[in-house]
Amino acid sequence: MLEILSLDELRKRFSNPSGGEVFDPEFRKVAELVFGEGDNRQAPYCGVPTLLKAPYRSDASPDFTDIDIALFGIPMDLGVTNRSGARFGPRAVRNVDRVGPYDHVLRAVPTAHARVADVGDVSFKSRFDLAASHEDIERFVRGLVEAGVVPLAVGGDHSVSLPILKALGKHQPVGMIHIDAHCDTGGSFEGCKFHHGGPFRQAVLDGVLDPRRTIQIGIRGNSEYLWEFSYASGMTVIHAEDIGDLGIKAVIAKAREIAGSDPTYISFDVDSLDPAFAPATGTPEVGGLTSAQALGILRGLAGLNIVGGDVVEIAPQYDPTSNTAQIAAQVLFELLCLTAEAIKVRAS
Repeated sequence: MLEILSLDELRKRFSNPSGGEVFDPEFRKVAELVFGEGDNRQAPYCGVPTLLKAPYRSDASPDFTDIDIALFGIPMDLGVTNRSGARFGPRAVRNVDRVGPYDHVLRAVPTAHARVADVGDVSFKSRFDLAASHEDIERFVRGLVEAGVVPLAVGGDHSVSLPILKALGKHQPVGMIHIDAHCDTGGSFEGCKFHHGGPFRQAVLDGVLDPRRTIQIGIRGNSEYLWEFSYASGMTVIHAEDIGDLGIKAVIAKAREIAGSDPTYISFDVDSLDPAFAPATGTPEVGGLTSAQALGILRGLAGLNIVGGDVVEIAPQYDPTSNTAQIAAQVLFELLCLTAEAIKVRAS
C-alpha cells in the first residue's frame, strides 16, 4: 500500500524529479528495468516496426543464438474457408505501438528476464501451395526448437498451428490451451485436410498433440456438428455461452487442471472475441468473449509450462479502427509474459 502524503510532502518529493525517478520500492524495481539510467525511451511511433518493439533479428536463422523467445510472423492464409486476408496479420501487429513493456496484473517485465527478438517472417517457397507452406513453417520452427528457443507466432490463418505443433511435439505430444470460436477439429474439406478448420484433429492423429491435455475455450457458432472429434478424443470444450455462468476463475482453474505441469502450447484465434471487439477476422462469430475476459483467462495461466504459442486469424482490412490488431498485440504480449515466466521456472 502506497504511503499517502500531505501536500507539502508531495511538493517536496514530486516537484522536481525526472520521469524515471520512482520512490515506491516495488514501482522503482519496474522503473529500473524499463528505464535503466535516466528517463529516456524511444518514442513508440519511431523506428522500424517490429513485433512488440523487440530487436529485429531476421539474420538469426539458422542458429538463433542469444535468443530465448522468438517472435515471428507467418503471412499465409491459404487455409481459409471464408474471408481471406490473414496473410496481412503479422504486418498489422508489427504496426501496433504502445504494448508493454510492463504487465501490471502479472507484475512482469518479460524482456528483463528473457532475450526476446523478432526474427522476421517464415519464408515460403510458393505462395500458392498450402501443403508446401506447412512444410516451410515446420522446418522454420524446428530450427527454433533445436536451438532451444521458444516460438511465439503471429498468423496467418489457424492452419499454421499444425506445423508448429509438429515441430514442438516431435518427441513428446504437448498439451494445449486453445481459445477460439471454433474447435478446428474438422475433417477433410473439399479434398484438403490442412485447412484452418482441422489443424487440431490432424495434430492428434499425427501424435504431436495430447487431446486429454487439451482444453478449448469460447466455442460457439453454427459448426458444432463438425467438432465431434474434440469430444471423441477426450478434449475439454467450454462454450462461450457457459463462461458467464462458470466465471473466469472457474475457467482458469479448469485450464490449469487440464494442462498440468507438462509442456503446453497456447493457441489464440482472434475470432474467440466477439466481433464488437475484433471484427477483422475471416470467420467472425457473434456472442464471443470480451477482450477483458480473454486477457483475464490468459493472465490466469501464469506459472504453467508454456513451450510455445500463436495469435492467428488477424485480417486487418476488415477493421478500420485497428482494434483487432491492438488486441492481437496485447495477447502476444501476454503470451510473452507467460513464456518468460515459464523459462525462469524451468531454469530454477
